[in-house]
Order: sequence, then C-alpha cells, then structure tokens
Amino acid sequence: MSEAQLRRITELGDPALDDYLRMTDVKLRSRVEVERGLFMAESFEVISRAMDAGMAPRSFLMSEKWLSKFAPLYERFPEVPVFVGEEALLEQLTGFHLHRGALAAMQRPELTGVAELLEGARTVAVLEDIVDHTNVGAMFRSAAALGVDAVLVTPQCADPLYRRSIRVSMGTVFQVPWTRLTSWPAAGIEGLHEAGFDVLALALTDRAVPLDEVDLGPERTVALVLGAEGHGLKPATLRAVDEHVVIPMAGGVDSLNVAAASAVVFWQRRAMLAQA
Repeated sequence: MSEAQLRRITELGDPALDDYLRMTDVKLRSRVEVERGLFMAESFEVISRAMDAGMAPRSFLMSEKWLSKFAPLYERFPEVPVFVGEEALLEQLTGFHLHRGALAAMQRPELTGVAELLEGARTVAVLEDIVDHTNVGAMFRSAAALGVDAVLVTPQCADPLYRRSIRVSMGTVFQVPWTRLTSWPAAGIEGLHEAGFDVLALALTDRAVPLDEVDLGPERTVALVLGAEGHGLKPATLRAVDEHVVIPMAGGVDSLNVAAASAVVFWQRRAMLAQA
C-alpha cells in the first residue's frame, strides 16, 4: 500500500471521514446514505461480495491490526483511501466497535428500471413497506437461495443497502436483481399485470387459499407480495391483487414472521417448478 493510500486518523473533524459519522442513527443514515449515493459494507466477506458484483469503494476504515487481512481488497483499488486509526477513535467516529474488522463506504449503484428488471423474470418478490432491516436482509437471502429472479421494494420499504440488511443477507443483496417502485399499490400492480405477472398476496383473509393448494407451477409467471410486520398488507393492495394465499398453520399459531413466511412461499414455488 502506498503512503498516498494510507490515511492515519488523528482527529475526527476531517470532512473526508463524514461518510462514517453517526452510523448508529438509523433514521439519519437511511436518509443521508441515499442522498450521498453511498452504502456501507462491513466484514471481509461482504465487502468482497460487493466488489465482485461490480460495486466501487469510496474508502475503507479499519484499525492497524486488520490491514494485512483486508489487503487483498483495498489493493484492488490503489487510488481509494484507507483510513486507519486506534480502535477507540474509530468507535467514537462510528458509534460502535468494528468487531468485523473493517468498513467500506461504497458507491451506491443506479437502480434498474422496473420494466428492465422484470424482463425475463418468472418469479418476483414484492416487499411492501417492510420496516425492519433484519427482515429485509433475511428475505433477500431466501430469495437468492430459493431461486427468486428479482425483488421489488415499495417506496416506504426499508433500504436493502442499509448496513444491517446487507449483513443479514450475507451480501446476497448484491446477487439478486432488485429495484424500488415509485408508486404502490395501484400503479405497481398494474405494471406487474402489464408485464404478464399474476400477483399473489400472502394474507390472512377469508378469501385466502392454502399455499399447498395454489398453482405455482411453471405455466404461471408470479409476483409474490409480502406485507409489513404487524398490520400486513394494505387494504388497497389486497383489493388489487389476483389471489390471496395463506400458509397453513398448526398449534394455535396464526402466522409466521414475514421473513420466515417468505422462505416458505419461495420454497413452494421452487418445488413446483422443479416438478415440471
């Protein structure tokens, strides 16, 4: 590493460190990261996956003891600064201990248009207003593992590129194509219909059909809509979709956590495609 790339932190007022300030303030970071066109990747594995997916780093942040481990990553970008400081100083900067070794401020990619994303896809997940970043990350991981072609997130859904979402997804947010809808539900569902998708909603309603009785075979191109924690899908969404689907429950339990439910329905779709 060149002396020009290595930047030793002596005080926290350097504007070059602004990307890393107040990282535990979820509301602030969710807004600021989008406005600045960046996101944070944490740990060797996640940073590596982001780079392999074509994401470009803006800078790296770590303590001295991690320099050798992360060298294969930052040496790929010799023009990108590597900020190095004492662990206590880094914790003061970010608000938490960097126990996964390092952070990388990455350039946020431009989102793909909805029409382009849907082209060629046969199984799409729609995340309606999911507020918990952990759930978003878990749903992306299930989507990647179980063959979902693309993910759409509604305007009020939590950011898939927030640090916690990325971490829980194990970097699969870089693997599954996704984009954010600009309007939902009416225009979004209409667009799915125009693209040839049958839109199915997971919901506890009187018209819901048990998942094991729903046709999820290869003759159908499907969009699977999963709703916010707690109150579920919007009434307008339930009126506009083609079918309501429910996962059969036992033991007096009426429903699963939305991330768990997504894995179940993605598996069912995959199983029915495999039978063809």
